[in-house]
Amino acid sequence: MTAGNTGDLLRDHAEPQRATYVELFFDVILVFALTRLSHTLFHNLTWLGALHTVILLAAFWWVWVFTAWTTNRLNPARPAIQLVIIPIMLGTLIMAGAVPTAFGENGMIFAATYVVIQVGRALFVTVALHGREVAIGTLQQLIWFCLSGVLWIVGALTEDITRVVIWLAAAALGYTMSRLDFRLPKLGPARIATQTVNAEHLAERYQQIMIVAFGETVLASGGQFAAFGFGRDRVTAFVLAFAITTLLWRIYFYRAGLVLPAVIATSTAPAVFSRSASYAHLLMAGGIVLSSVGDEIIITHPFAEPNLVWSAVILCGPAIYLAGRARLDYLSFSRIAYSRVTGLLLLVALAPVVAFLPPILIAVVAIVILTAIATSDTISWRFRPSKPTPPPPPHGRYLRP
Repeated sequence: MTAGNTGDLLRDHAEPQRATYVELFFDVILVFALTRLSHTLFHNLTWLGALHTVILLAAFWWVWVFTAWTTNRLNPARPAIQLVIIPIMLGTLIMAGAVPTAFGENGMIFAATYVVIQVGRALFVTVALHGREVAIGTLQQLIWFCLSGVLWIVGALTEDITRVVIWLAAAALGYTMSRLDFRLPKLGPARIATQTVNAEHLAERYQQIMIVAFGETVLASGGQFAAFGFGRDRVTAFVLAFAITTLLWRIYFYRAGLVLPAVIATSTAPAVFSRSASYAHLLMAGGIVLSSVGDEIIITHPFAEPNLVWSAVILCGPAIYLAGRARLDYLSFSRIAYSRVTGLLLLVALAPVVAFLPPILIAVVAIVILTAIATSDTISWRFRPSKPTPPPPPHGRYLRP
């Protein structure tokens, strides 16, 4: 593809910057991936199982984020771009299928598919935008993906804890290379701060990924409820689990989630701000996945014997979510609501205290705390509305989120 016709693949800023159907189709695949993650963790509720989930979630997240950034720059309505996205969707589906045995016999399938997706997408964009300055930054991403890909493949060739350590390093490298702005000798940083961002589109993609994550919790809890029938205990447990999901949804979209497009657009460095926001959304997605496991516990074992692990899962899922939500607040308004910090600390502190209670009552504790946060949000916003105008990043503050 030559430089003369690369402009045909770029998004037209004059057109509405909404997500396209192929992107929404991709999100359906991600629902399945998140469901596999939460279901696998539910059946392996150990520290090692939690670490497995963190590593695999990071891989899925990097696939989604870099694909979202690609469609933010290139027009996914073009057949050439769709011919890149659709194979990525297929690869993500294969990765999701390998989740339960990713740290066993299907490790190579998961790792190889992930590497092909990341390297293949970066290679396409580098070639498609050949002759444009932005292609240099994408080339630097390609080189970094090749380096991290080596770790994923090497880890797949090992077993047990060795694979965990190597894949953890590979996942950490994904975060590190982003923080370093894909810096390379002689080439320097990829200059993400100077890249053009379609704020409306990228904010909508972040909002949609949160809806996808919440959708996964509904599917997981609904599946468990359908399996056990309409007994009084199960119905009560299902209603409580749904209430937790609804409150988490409310806390996200009121208000930072709603004003995210304006926040990105008014930022002095929209691309870097958007990257920082992606980390906050990753943290929230992790909290939702863990909360989904908590929902399954509540519905499956509503009045089971006390269990510290179950208590930690039910309460710490929302706590991790609140940590990510607080980060988004800070990025959007340069302050964090006291209710989020208080709620987070309460959820963590109460996990061992209420461990003697059955899961259904622990769910009530979570609902009370989350309801207080949601109520505080409403009251605070009415009396002290915040403007979505993040301050300029002093000395590259946002360059090191």
